[in-house]
Amino acid sequence: GMRIRLPQMDPTRGRKLFVSKGCIACHAINGVGGHDATALDAHTMGWEMNPFEFSAKMWSMAPFMIAAQEEAFGEQIVFTGNELADIIAFVHDENEQHRFSEADIPPEIMPMMRHLHEAAGGGAAEHAEELGHDAEGEKEGEN
Repeated sequence: GMRIRLPQMDPTRGRKLFVSKGCIACHAINGVGGHDATALDAHTMGWEMNPFEFSAKMWSMAPFMIAAQEEAFGEQIVFTGNELADIIAFVHDENEQHRFSEADIPPEIMPMMRHLHEAAGGGAAEHAEELGHDAEGEKEGEN
């Protein structure tokens, strides 16, 4: 019968793709990156790493993401299934995220992140509640 071939999920490749694909421009990990979209720290992701569940969430946000990508990069960012698998692995891998720092961001991406942040007018606060943060950006309900 039909067999589904699942891609290998490589968080180290995902760490590089997170930057090269521009995810970093809007999403932060370890506080590194843009703050105009949800932070993607592994410890907030829950234990069951279901890549399809993650993709479904991403898909539901697609209209917003595509609009932001077109504004920031002039085009929509396209992922292969393997690239997405690697990025999802990185987003759920705390050890790999601990290796992630400003040093991972190439200099040419930094000004773009700043431009995005200014263009958004620091709009993070108005979305803070639905992201589980208060306006100061401290996580609520953490022990």
